[in-house]
Amino acid sequence: MQTLLPGTTQEKNDNTKTIGANLSLVFNKRNKHLIILKNRDIIVKKVDLSDKAAKKVFIVDVVESGATKSLLAEALNISRQTIDNYIESKKKFGMEGLTGGYNPNIGKKLAGHRKPAQRKRTQGARAVTFAKERKAKRLENQKKKQQFDFEFGKQFVPKDEQPFKTLHDWKFTRYAGIFPYLIVLINTNQWLKLVMGYFGSGYKIFLVFLLMGAHNIRSMEQLKNLNQKEAGLILGINKLPHKKNVWQWFYTACNLRFSTFLCKSFFKRQLLCGLVGDCTWFADGFLLPYTGKKKVHPAFNTQRKMMMQGQTNIVTWDISGRIVDFQIHDGKGDIKAHIVELKKKWAQELTEFPLMVFDQDDCGASFFNSLIKNKIQFVTWEKHVNSKKLKELDDNCFNEAFEMNNKKYRIFEGEKTFTLEQNGETQTFTLKKIYLWNQTSNRRACGLAWDAGRYLNTLQCAQAILSRWGASENIFKQIYDKHPFYYHPGFKTVDRGKQLIANPVIKSIEKEVELARQKLDKKHKKNSGAREVLNTDGSRRENSLKTRLESEICQLEVELAKLLNEKKQLPEKVDVSTLEDYNSFKEIDNEGKTLFDFVTASLWNVRKDMTDWLLCHYPNENEYVDLFYAVTQSHGWIKSEAARVVVRLEPLLQPGRRKAQEQLCKKLNALNAYIPIGKILQIEVGSSPV
Repeated sequence: MQTLLPGTTQEKNDNTKTIGANLSLVFNKRNKHLIILKNRDIIVKKVDLSDKAAKKVFIVDVVESGATKSLLAEALNISRQTIDNYIESKKKFGMEGLTGGYNPNIGKKLAGHRKPAQRKRTQGARAVTFAKERKAKRLENQKKKQQFDFEFGKQFVPKDEQPFKTLHDWKFTRYAGIFPYLIVLINTNQWLKLVMGYFGSGYKIFLVFLLMGAHNIRSMEQLKNLNQKEAGLILGINKLPHKKNVWQWFYTACNLRFSTFLCKSFFKRQLLCGLVGDCTWFADGFLLPYTGKKKVHPAFNTQRKMMMQGQTNIVTWDISGRIVDFQIHDGKGDIKAHIVELKKKWAQELTEFPLMVFDQDDCGASFFNSLIKNKIQFVTWEKHVNSKKLKELDDNCFNEAFEMNNKKYRIFEGEKTFTLEQNGETQTFTLKKIYLWNQTSNRRACGLAWDAGRYLNTLQCAQAILSRWGASENIFKQIYDKHPFYYHPGFKTVDRGKQLIANPVIKSIEKEVELARQKLDKKHKKNSGAREVLNTDGSRRENSLKTRLESEICQLEVELAKLLNEKKQLPEKVDVSTLEDYNSFKEIDNEGKTLFDFVTASLWNVRKDMTDWLLCHYPNENEYVDLFYAVTQSHGWIKSEAARVVVRLEPLLQPGRRKAQEQLCKKLNALNAYIPIGKILQIEVGSSPV
């Protein structure tokens, strides 16, 4: 039941419609055509909608002020298409296209204007024209979508090595639940075609990785605990071989060195086909620890807050949690270079680069300036904020309220100017500063944003920040609970290329220079206090203390000059391979890890699709993810026929869950997924057929 504020009535609330961007429409109770436009309870303008020309101008102005089209259409009881037609008409024909001689400043029709009926017919003709243009554009986009130039490789798989080539009757398998993954991968991503095109008969190792990811098998060593025959049946390879042969499959695939091309093709298809979002991207890294004996670069362990040997896998994902791209870096990793590289990498696939949200570590004026130069809009937390000053801010400054993740927030926007010195020149630039107040926990923080001229409002920036941090869970924690995302199969180190380090000889000379200067300072200090001693004839005594000190000072100055000249002649950096008794850093070969992460990322994105489908039939947001894993862990039976492969899952016990399980299977069957030899993959729910 809605609670009314003091001094308000239900009738007044019904006459006010919010249309976004802090705008609202207030309708007159007596005359429905008279409305008032307000911005934060401040009257902007009054309009009589009975004047059709004034109505069109008003609608376009309100949309340009930031109003949401759908909310405006609902408030005025018109269609979204009508609003789009008005905007398109003004874009092509100017104000004349809307008014036909109407001057909004005067509020009257000018002399020589068209008759209302004639203007209506003209506007109708324009609407038809716009509809034809949109249809032509839609058909053109469909043709482009069908002509996407995806690289699938040129390898060929013989018929006798194709999956599910063997015909058999119903057979039991306790791994039947992974079949939905295979159906969606084949249909949505042409997964088998992609893998076979690059690796030929070596595609089988990817099916093994699929089994590991779907059943959370943390290493290839754990495959010995599986039933090889039942696992092989569901993967279409009859029987899963022993560990030694599986490792042989793995090394054969790694030796082809196709991981880079495989990931590029896969992620490109996701972007072009709209399988991942392109509005907001999040970037962060997680540690891949190394426990071998070789010397590798150190990375930062966030949990232990210390450096340790390893690598950093920097992952990019969209607002829904689907993985867009990943890249493995040696040591701590360079997220700055990764973000800039992302835009260069996917510039052709994206019409507009998404809003980037990243962590505050190592952020500074130079990094922000590089993002602005590359026209990359971003949002992040501000570092080193004075918490005392934030607490001293007046509560009334936080003039906008919203709720997210069951927490109440208030926000307002300010500015922060950065100064950067480059090449002897001083540059300044200004970022948006978002002040956030978490009223639930009574904590305050600040964020920084740059919108590249796309007019992101304060609320959008705040929601982007809180979608990554706030009360939202880390995507890596979610993946780690259900998938072996941290597993690194087949550790192998190789010699790095040319490794330049600071010349160690210069370091030793600098130590000698420092010692010489210390001695020289002591001699000068002692000499300043020494007394001049003269002979009886007035000449200087040669063996006096002051004479000896001056001689030693001259000798030290000569030695110091010699050391400085020697340091100047040496190169600042040298290759470690030219040094004796010096261990160079090794580079970890990431070919196997990239192939494994390719499969893990594929499964994670497919999991997101299927959980969304389940939510439509099982609207319990606290349990639908658990229901998905209950379905994918189900036992069942498999049958391979000449034209199809059928899997029957054991029904879940609870009626509501069983109904959702059946609906998911119907959705999967509607995808019409075919394997390369022409068999269709189907799935059903039922009792034992044998």
